[in-house]
Amino acid sequence: MELLNQYFPALTVEQQAKFASLDELYKEWNARINVISRKDIDQLSVNHVLHSLAIARVQEFLPGSQILDVGTGGGFPGIPLAILFPETEFFLIDVILKKTKVVQAIADELGLKNVVVRQQQAQAVKESFDFIVSRAVTNMPDFVDWVGKKVKFKSDHERRNGILYLKGGDLKEELRPFPKAQCFPISDWFSEPFFETKQVVYLGL
Repeated sequence: MELLNQYFPALTVEQQAKFASLDELYKEWNARINVISRKDIDQLSVNHVLHSLAIARVQEFLPGSQILDVGTGGGFPGIPLAILFPETEFFLIDVILKKTKVVQAIADELGLKNVVVRQQQAQAVKESFDFIVSRAVTNMPDFVDWVGKKVKFKSDHERRNGILYLKGGDLKEELRPFPKAQCFPISDWFSEPFFETKQVVYLGL
Protein backbone atom coordinates (compact mmCIF):
# COMPACT_ATOMS: atom_id res chain seq x y z
CA MET A 1 0.00 0.00 0.00
CA GLU A 2 2.92 2.33 0.56
CA LEU A 3 3.67 2.22 -3.16
CA LEU A 4 0.07 2.88 -4.20
CA ASN A 5 -0.31 5.70 -1.69
CA GLN A 6 2.84 7.26 -3.09
CA TYR A 7 1.43 7.38 -6.61
CA PHE A 8 -2.27 7.75 -5.73
CA PRO A 9 -2.42 9.80 -2.51
CA ALA A 10 -6.13 10.58 -2.84
CA LEU A 11 -7.33 6.99 -2.30
CA THR A 12 -10.20 6.68 0.15
CA VAL A 13 -10.01 4.37 3.17
CA GLU A 14 -12.33 1.93 1.37
CA GLN A 15 -10.17 1.93 -1.76
CA GLN A 16 -7.03 1.40 0.33
CA ALA A 17 -8.65 -1.59 2.03
CA LYS A 18 -9.62 -3.15 -1.29
CA PHE A 19 -6.17 -2.67 -2.80
CA ALA A 20 -4.58 -4.06 0.39
CA SER A 21 -6.71 -7.22 0.01
CA LEU A 22 -5.55 -7.98 -3.54
CA ASP A 23 -2.23 -9.60 -2.69
CA GLU A 24 -3.66 -12.21 -0.34
CA LEU A 25 -6.72 -12.84 -2.53
CA TYR A 26 -4.67 -13.49 -5.64
CA LYS A 27 -2.18 -15.70 -3.82
CA GLU A 28 -5.04 -17.80 -2.43
CA TRP A 29 -6.76 -18.18 -5.79
CA ASN A 30 -3.55 -18.63 -7.74
CA ALA A 31 -2.63 -21.58 -5.53
CA ARG A 32 -5.84 -23.27 -6.69
CA ILE A 33 -6.16 -22.02 -10.27
CA ASN A 34 -3.10 -20.61 -11.97
CA VAL A 35 -4.12 -17.29 -13.56
CA ILE A 36 -0.86 -15.43 -12.91
CA SER A 37 2.58 -16.93 -13.54
CA ARG A 38 4.20 -18.35 -10.42
CA LYS A 39 7.26 -16.13 -10.80
CA ASP A 40 5.06 -13.06 -11.20
CA ILE A 41 2.69 -13.48 -8.27
CA ASP A 42 5.20 -12.04 -5.78
CA GLN A 43 5.39 -8.88 -7.91
CA LEU A 44 1.63 -8.42 -8.09
CA SER A 45 1.56 -4.84 -6.77
CA VAL A 46 3.94 -3.52 -9.44
CA ASN A 47 3.62 -5.87 -12.42
CA HIS A 48 -0.16 -6.11 -12.34
CA VAL A 49 -1.88 -3.59 -10.06
CA LEU A 50 0.26 -0.52 -10.67
CA HIS A 51 0.69 -1.44 -14.34
CA SER A 52 -3.10 -1.49 -14.72
CA LEU A 53 -3.46 1.87 -13.00
CA ALA A 54 -1.13 3.51 -15.52
CA ILE A 55 -4.22 3.82 -17.72
CA ALA A 56 -5.64 6.28 -15.17
CA ARG A 57 -2.67 8.57 -15.81
CA VAL A 58 -3.88 8.95 -19.40
CA GLN A 59 -7.63 8.95 -18.81
CA GLU A 60 -9.79 9.30 -15.72
CA PHE A 61 -13.18 7.70 -16.23
CA LEU A 62 -16.37 9.62 -15.52
CA PRO A 63 -19.13 8.26 -13.27
CA GLY A 64 -21.61 6.25 -15.33
CA SER A 65 -19.20 5.59 -18.18
CA GLN A 66 -18.75 2.04 -19.44
CA ILE A 67 -15.40 0.35 -19.95
CA LEU A 68 -14.71 -3.01 -21.62
CA ASP A 69 -11.62 -4.99 -20.55
CA VAL A 70 -10.76 -7.50 -23.30
CA GLY A 71 -8.76 -10.60 -22.40
CA THR A 72 -8.82 -9.69 -18.73
CA GLY A 73 -6.92 -12.82 -17.68
CA GLY A 74 -6.70 -12.62 -13.90
CA GLY A 75 -8.66 -9.35 -13.88
CA PHE A 76 -6.14 -6.85 -15.21
CA PRO A 77 -6.44 -4.00 -15.87
CA GLY A 78 -10.15 -4.17 -15.01
CA ILE A 79 -10.13 -4.99 -11.29
CA PRO A 80 -7.66 -2.27 -10.18
CA LEU A 81 -9.40 0.29 -12.38
CA ALA A 82 -12.79 -0.70 -10.95
CA ILE A 83 -11.47 -0.05 -7.45
CA LEU A 84 -10.05 3.31 -8.51
CA PHE A 85 -13.26 4.36 -10.31
CA PRO A 86 -16.12 2.90 -8.23
CA GLU A 87 -18.83 4.84 -10.10
CA THR A 88 -17.72 3.60 -13.52
CA GLU A 89 -19.08 0.35 -14.98
CA PHE A 90 -16.50 -2.26 -16.00
CA PHE A 91 -17.18 -5.29 -18.20
CA LEU A 92 -14.39 -7.88 -17.99
CA ILE A 93 -14.26 -10.62 -20.62
CA ASP A 94 -11.97 -13.55 -21.34
CA VAL A 95 -12.39 -16.71 -23.41
CA ILE A 96 -10.97 -18.97 -20.67
CA LEU A 97 -13.64 -20.06 -18.18
CA LYS A 98 -11.29 -20.79 -15.27
CA LYS A 99 -9.97 -17.24 -15.46
CA THR A 100 -13.41 -15.62 -15.48
CA LYS A 101 -14.41 -17.76 -12.49
CA VAL A 102 -11.43 -16.48 -10.51
CA VAL A 103 -12.06 -12.87 -11.55
CA GLN A 104 -15.74 -13.14 -10.58
CA ALA A 105 -14.81 -14.60 -7.19
CA ILE A 106 -12.31 -11.81 -6.51
CA ALA A 107 -14.79 -9.13 -7.59
CA ASP A 108 -17.38 -10.68 -5.26
CA GLU A 109 -14.98 -10.89 -2.31
CA LEU A 110 -14.00 -7.25 -2.82
CA GLY A 111 -17.65 -6.22 -3.07
CA LEU A 112 -17.17 -4.59 -6.48
CA LYS A 113 -20.72 -3.79 -7.59
CA ASN A 114 -19.43 -2.01 -10.72
CA VAL A 115 -17.91 -5.14 -12.31
CA VAL A 116 -19.53 -7.61 -14.71
CA VAL A 117 -17.49 -10.68 -15.70
CA ARG A 118 -18.21 -12.82 -18.76
CA GLN A 119 -16.62 -15.73 -20.58
CA GLN A 120 -16.85 -14.27 -24.07
CA GLN A 121 -14.88 -13.43 -27.19
CA ALA A 122 -14.48 -9.76 -27.99
CA GLN A 123 -16.06 -10.29 -31.41
CA ALA A 124 -19.24 -11.59 -29.74
CA VAL A 125 -19.82 -8.52 -27.55
CA LYS A 126 -22.98 -6.69 -28.64
CA GLU A 127 -22.79 -3.55 -26.46
CA SER A 128 -20.79 -0.40 -27.08
CA PHE A 129 -18.46 1.33 -24.62
CA ASP A 130 -16.77 4.62 -23.88
CA PHE A 131 -13.32 3.04 -23.73
CA ILE A 132 -11.87 -0.39 -24.36
CA VAL A 133 -8.85 -1.39 -22.30
CA SER A 134 -6.50 -4.35 -22.50
CA ARG A 135 -3.02 -5.66 -21.77
CA ALA A 136 -1.31 -6.74 -24.98
CA VAL A 137 -3.68 -9.56 -25.95
CA THR A 138 -2.72 -9.23 -29.62
CA ASN A 139 -1.25 -6.75 -32.09
CA MET A 140 -3.05 -3.44 -32.49
CA PRO A 141 -4.40 -4.01 -36.05
CA ASP A 142 -6.09 -7.25 -34.97
CA PHE A 143 -7.34 -5.67 -31.76
CA VAL A 144 -8.92 -2.79 -33.67
CA ASP A 145 -10.62 -5.35 -35.94
CA TRP A 146 -12.06 -7.04 -32.85
CA VAL A 147 -13.33 -3.99 -31.00
CA GLY A 148 -13.30 -0.96 -33.33
CA LYS A 149 -17.06 -1.02 -33.86
CA LYS A 150 -17.83 -1.41 -30.15
CA VAL A 151 -16.87 2.14 -29.18
CA LYS A 152 -19.68 4.64 -28.51
CA PHE A 153 -19.82 7.44 -31.06
CA LYS A 154 -20.73 10.13 -28.52
CA SER A 155 -17.85 11.09 -26.23
CA ASP A 156 -18.56 12.51 -22.78
CA HIS A 157 -14.91 12.66 -21.75
CA GLU A 158 -12.59 15.40 -22.99
CA ARG A 159 -10.57 12.73 -24.75
CA ARG A 160 -12.35 11.06 -27.64
CA ASN A 161 -13.70 7.55 -26.94
CA GLY A 162 -11.42 4.74 -28.03
CA ILE A 163 -8.78 2.23 -26.98
CA LEU A 164 -6.35 2.38 -24.06
CA TYR A 165 -3.82 -0.41 -24.53
CA LEU A 166 -0.94 -1.50 -22.30
CA LYS A 167 2.02 -2.63 -24.41
CA GLY A 168 5.79 -2.77 -24.25
CA GLY A 169 8.72 -2.53 -26.64
CA ASP A 170 9.12 -0.82 -29.99
CA LEU A 171 5.64 -0.22 -31.42
CA LYS A 172 6.53 1.79 -34.55
CA GLU A 173 5.68 -0.92 -37.09
CA GLU A 174 2.62 -2.14 -35.21
CA LEU A 175 1.18 1.37 -34.98
CA ARG A 176 2.09 2.44 -38.52
CA PRO A 177 -1.54 1.97 -39.71
CA PHE A 178 -2.67 4.30 -36.90
CA PRO A 179 -0.81 7.61 -37.30
CA LYS A 180 -3.04 9.32 -34.73
CA ALA A 181 -2.21 6.80 -31.98
CA GLN A 182 -0.48 8.35 -28.96
CA CYS A 183 2.09 6.51 -26.83
CA PHE A 184 2.62 7.46 -23.19
CA PRO A 185 5.74 5.97 -21.50
CA ILE A 186 4.73 4.63 -18.10
CA SER A 187 8.21 5.42 -16.80
CA ASP A 188 7.19 9.11 -16.93
CA TRP A 189 4.92 8.42 -13.94
CA PHE A 190 6.29 5.33 -12.18
CA SER A 191 9.99 4.89 -11.40
CA GLU A 192 10.14 1.09 -11.00
CA PRO A 193 12.47 -0.66 -13.53
CA PHE A 194 9.58 -2.89 -14.70
CA PHE A 195 8.09 0.10 -16.53
CA GLU A 196 11.17 1.14 -18.51
CA THR A 197 9.79 -0.16 -21.84
CA LYS A 198 6.08 -0.16 -20.99
CA GLN A 199 3.59 2.25 -22.56
CA VAL A 200 -0.07 3.17 -22.59
CA VAL A 201 -1.25 3.46 -26.19
CA TYR A 202 -4.28 5.64 -26.79
CA LEU A 203 -6.22 5.38 -30.04
CA GLY A 204 -9.32 7.50 -30.55
CA LEU A 205 -12.02 5.86 -32.66
